[in-house]
Amino acid sequence: MWKELGRIFSELSHAADVRAVILCGSGGAFCAGADISEFDEVRSTIEEGRAYEAAGDACQIAIAQCTKVTIAAISGPCFGGGVGLALSCDFRFADASAYFGIPAARLSNVYGVVETRALFDAVGLAVAKEVLFTGRRYSADEALQVGMATHRSDSDALGAALDFANGLKLSAPLTIKGAKVVLDAIARSETSEREGAIQAVADEAIVSEDYKEGVAAFAEKRDPKFRGV
Repeated sequence: MWKELGRIFSELSHAADVRAVILCGSGGAFCAGADISEFDEVRSTIEEGRAYEAAGDACQIAIAQCTKVTIAAISGPCFGGGVGLALSCDFRFADASAYFGIPAARLSNVYGVVETRALFDAVGLAVAKEVLFTGRRYSADEALQVGMATHRSDSDALGAALDFANGLKLSAPLTIKGAKVVLDAIARSETSEREGAIQAVADEAIVSEDYKEGVAAFAEKRDPKFRGV
């Protein structure tokens, strides 16, 4: 599942006809976390544990590096690795049924660097410690308050996520792609190390057909029709 989900996000990242990606669960749950019952078979040795973590890391990195807007629509449980999936997205919409938790402390398991960094980025050091030390559940309102959720919906999370995604239709895809690169470099204090990547997305935008369209639409006082090229 980790490998396939990562492949899908990598593929969607390069799909010209995709503007946003919404990640959701089914059956009333976003993600209940890993299947603990299978750990004796797939995660019982150091080597197996590392391989399992590597698969999860690769998936979450693929989501985080997706050039499209990524939105987690969270209903029901968002637990363990499910929190990592949600935190890898740009936005996290939670409805009243959503609740969050990372039960690592109840399993004597150490949350990996990729997942922990995403948690830290979202909630800060003190709250990240509380989440990981206690393993307790957070309601949708609490998750919004601490930063695990970015939006709280009174209706269903998927509907709210779709409304938000549709509202981005007038936004230039190359602007979003570039902003994600620049913001991540700033967040990591790596603007110098990533100078080439930052310049590449800026250059791509300035010579694009979308840039010409944006300038023309502004002059003509009409909505632009961006195509991501």
